[in-house]
Amino acid sequence: MAPTPREQPDGTARALLEGATTELAPKPHANPLVPLVADGRADRRALAALAQEQCRVIPADRRSFLHLAGRSGDAGLAACAAFFGTLAEGEGVALDRLGPLLTACEVSTERAAAYDPMAGCQAYPAYVAWLALNAEPADAVLALTANFAAWGGYCGTIAGALRTHYGFSEEACGFFDFFAEPAPDVDRAGLAALQEGIDRERLTPPTALRQGRLLQDYEEMFWGTLAGLA
Repeated sequence: MAPTPREQPDGTARALLEGATTELAPKPHANPLVPLVADGRADRRALAALAQEQCRVIPADRRSFLHLAGRSGDAGLAACAAFFGTLAEGEGVALDRLGPLLTACEVSTERAAAYDPMAGCQAYPAYVAWLALNAEPADAVLALTANFAAWGGYCGTIAGALRTHYGFSEEACGFFDFFAEPAPDVDRAGLAALQEGIDRERLTPPTALRQGRLLQDYEEMFWGTLAGLA
């Protein structure tokens, strides 16, 4: 007899996540900026804008994840709370690594503070904030984790290209390295949160996939907006 989800905690959750990640994979040519960076053809203005937009994205996402952690805890969803708490900690690490990237892009503290963010780049964190306020936590887990795979791949490509074509130091590439590196603790926490949602009947895959598609669209908008500067 096959083990039930409770006997095999991440079995059903893993299959669900793999299916969602495949369904929500970016369309070909969805990211016009990363190929330009990979070939060393992107203007440094686009790199500076990318770093400055992240100065807004990372703190916003961190607050959203903390809010989701709090909502999850209030709902008795301990695994979801732990997952979002882990994500918030990661955003704190990423924020600390933005300084060297800004320096490499020749963006001063004053210039970064005065920067006017672009709507096309800030739509993604705005929707994450919407999820933090409105989504069922387990649905948000699936929507977000399915989207993370593409982001990590983009970051890995950018990190390599910044070293090869733009002469960035190891420290300056640390922001992208962080998101490109495997994160087994986050993966385990995400599977546990999804399984909790399944077991507690708090996960609705069609809703989560709809939210994930919007996240993917907003991420495409992010990269497309920056590509206009490249």
